[in-house]
Amino acid sequence: MIRHMHLIALPMLAACAPANELPPTTPANLPAADAYMALGTEPGWTLEITPARLNYDGDYGETKIMVANPGAKPSMNGRTYVTDRLSVVIKQAPCSDGMSDRRFADTVRVVADGRTLHGCGGKILPPDTLADSSWTFVSIGGVAVAKDRPTSLQFDGARLSGSAGCNRFSGGYSAESGTLTAGPLMATEMACPGAGSTQENAFFKLMAAPVRLTFPNDGTLILTGSEGQTAVLKRVI
Repeated sequence: MIRHMHLIALPMLAACAPANELPPTTPANLPAADAYMALGTEPGWTLEITPARLNYDGDYGETKIMVANPGAKPSMNGRTYVTDRLSVVIKQAPCSDGMSDRRFADTVRVVADGRTLHGCGGKILPPDTLADSSWTFVSIGGVAVAKDRPTSLQFDGARLSGSAGCNRFSGGYSAESGTLTAGPLMATEMACPGAGSTQENAFFKLMAAPVRLTFPNDGTLILTGSEGQTAVLKRVI
């Protein structure tokens, strides 16, 4: 059976071997609890900048460099970190990782033992468009989704489809000024006892009224309903 529902739709970086180095220093522009993350592909590498250290993991984990954080120096539209083995240039310019279509706030260049690599870092930016993006649910109504109930949400052109853990739903959608509207949506009517049904019902209740879209810096998507209820999703592609 198929039922129709008018819903408001969703839019929508190591372990290292220590080297001989000076005592750690804390750059003034990094809060003590924060770490800056960057990454690159082909070959894969990650970089973590903490107040104490620069931790580089390159060649898909085969190369590891840990050095004391020398402190950031201002540079053209960004900052630099310079050590004997590892240097980093961070520029405030949007960057795509080239793999998942995620966009980051910064373009990053790393020189590791004389080898230059390029990548992205900093905050994950909201997608330019929801079209051709796919997501999975992290939580619905403040409750983590059941691991044995696959979830999904896809935006294909002007249509969306997915599952909140039980039935499949689909329909058209439009977005304007941070509010998404979908519908009419069609959904199957399979019986799903337990967590699958509970989280699906919470999702449909959330989407029964306009939702506000929020994109935190970690790349997730938060849907917030009129009564403060939420659904949190993470991007797949």
